[in-house]
Amino acid sequence: MKRKKLNVKQLWIQCEDFLLPRLRLSITDRAVYSHLVRHSRLEGQLQLRFSMPWLARGIGISTGPVRESVRRLVVLGALRLIRRSKAGHVIRVLLPDEIRGLRPGLPAMAGAIPVRGPASQPQSANLEDLDFLKTRALRQAIHLRERGHCFYCLRRTDARVQCLDHVVPRAQAGRNCYRNLVSSCIECNSLKGERPAADFLRWLYRQRCLTASELNHRLRALDALASGKLPPPVHHPDTPIGRKSRPPGSSCRGAALLRPS
Repeated sequence: MKRKKLNVKQLWIQCEDFLLPRLRLSITDRAVYSHLVRHSRLEGQLQLRFSMPWLARGIGISTGPVRESVRRLVVLGALRLIRRSKAGHVIRVLLPDEIRGLRPGLPAMAGAIPVRGPASQPQSANLEDLDFLKTRALRQAIHLRERGHCFYCLRRTDARVQCLDHVVPRAQAGRNCYRNLVSSCIECNSLKGERPAADFLRWLYRQRCLTASELNHRLRALDALASGKLPPPVHHPDTPIGRKSRPPGSSCRGAALLRPS
């Protein structure tokens, strides 16, 4: 049976009103998503094979930010990575009403192809019970929350040198929960050591790495983090739910480094 054409107007409305604000996509993320939709779903293709240089040329930015954006979109559930090799990536671009977590309340899109899944509804993640060092998807969720910046010094961090830091050190009974883990650069992770995060931020200010305004903003962010107001985006299908935490004694720094793809 011939597939119906997508309702482009409805697709645009759903992207603007639901997808972009709910997933908090950056300008690069929006450009990457739109370009991939243009060359896949709008042409009636469920899958698309592409290379990072091709994608970077298509939207007019460098390959590094494009690669990071693709990773974010996979974790957020907007893209589904089918295969990755030296020949390129094979992905499926999900439309707004196909993305897990966006479907409730979205009007059905004319011509949209439903995603088949198990009959039972997916279990929602209990963030308070998750060990965010347990899987790569959960570790990546913490990095996504900081949008590629060090939580402490605010510098842009490359995926190859990102690591996770315990706000309250493990030696002081700090947990592996999202309220106690932040994405940081290697330098801040090393310099902070076992000192309290607030003291380290003030030290960065005295070293002129932060302005007074940035210091106040970071201290407020610490309070928001501790109160659970900065939850990470946990939409990845590989995110475990309800499993036991990592055994005590596991190291944060070694386990949390993200390997480059």
